[in-house]
Amino acid sequence: MIVRVSDIVVVIPAHDEAGQLGGCLASVAGAADAVAQVPVQVVVVADACTDDTVTVVPPTVRLVQIDDRNVGVARARGFAAVPSSEHTWFATTDGDSRVPADWLTTHLRHAATGVDAVIGTVEPDDWSDWPPAVARRFRDDYHARDGHRHVHGANLGVAASVYRAIGGFRGLVAHEDVDLVTRLVDHGARLEWSGGIPVRTSTRSDGRAPGGFAGYLQSLAEDEIGRPA
Repeated sequence: MIVRVSDIVVVIPAHDEAGQLGGCLASVAGAADAVAQVPVQVVVVADACTDDTVTVVPPTVRLVQIDDRNVGVARARGFAAVPSSEHTWFATTDGDSRVPADWLTTHLRHAATGVDAVIGTVEPDDWSDWPPAVARRFRDDYHARDGHRHVHGANLGVAASVYRAIGGFRGLVAHEDVDLVTRLVDHGARLEWSGGIPVRTSTRSDGRAPGGFAGYLQSLAEDEIGRPA
């Protein structure tokens, strides 16, 4: 049972996110300011970047550069890059996302009650690249409330001790987040499925991870095209 958190590590994998990463880092900084009593280390893992992603990372943020083109490896390398203890809380989001100001304070509140992991929801930022039917289908299928069962690497936190006990993120090019949560469940971890801290995430159609959020939206679009009129 986690009774206190000594520090927080936030990992952000980024592949060619020069245009989005600055906004993500600003939002994480705001969330970190809200937990001034707990040190927060932010780690950006620039993975196989061909743009200016690394130049967006300020000196206060730890930069790790890899060339794996693998989001599971990137998240794992990020958490391994800084010292942590059994009282460290790990959190992760994506380079094209914006976390709410109470993101980390909510994680700490749940951790103080003995929760081992917090799994949050996402809020799409813009539907202009998609037919109206896709946005409608998403809203119909998505349960943005406490007790949901959606899993997003853009909105996930876990106690470092439990993370290590299950072996951490695996080197999967997609669904590394679902894999981690599945193993948390199998481990008997206490999970909080929180709908109260949605992370705004990009609805761009050219996603960075195969099978990621963009791929999910594309599948909704294809389903709508295939439906009878």
